[in-house]
Amino acid sequence: MIIDNNKVVTLHYELTLTSGEIADKADETRPFSFVHGAGNTIPGFDKGLAGLKAGDTFDFSIEAEEAYGAYNPDYLAVIPRSVFNVEGAPDDILQVGNTLPMQDQSGNSLYGVITEIHDDHVHMDFNHPLAGQVLRFTGNIVTVREASENEIALGEVSE
Repeated sequence: MIIDNNKVVTLHYELTLTSGEIADKADETRPFSFVHGAGNTIPGFDKGLAGLKAGDTFDFSIEAEEAYGAYNPDYLAVIPRSVFNVEGAPDDILQVGNTLPMQDQSGNSLYGVITEIHDDHVHMDFNHPLAGQVLRFTGNIVTVREASENEIALGEVSE
């Protein structure tokens, strides 16, 4: 059976960045299963696997635009330090490199990484950590099967 929309795919992969750094992997101890075409993976991932079958290997790259998008300088923000003075927040919350859950002005949840800390303000980056990166996936297809009606409706594997 070939990989197409509404098929449950189980695979092993290694995700490598342009720098050669391994950013993620799913191996025999923790394989990755998903419903192909359900929108729960980045678009280029589904495209790179379409037409393959169990036992096949793969090696493809995904440009940033079909992954997590281009790095956007508009997603950098300077936030008043007073915003972080929340009762019950840990004392060490403000550290460069920390990822914090935040809300935009419309109440949408998002995550930002602290890049600089100053006396009266904090610089944060709200880009996805892999924005602007070319992603290279290598691996092998373990199984491909029809998704159940429930899996198709939910868009996720219910094994």
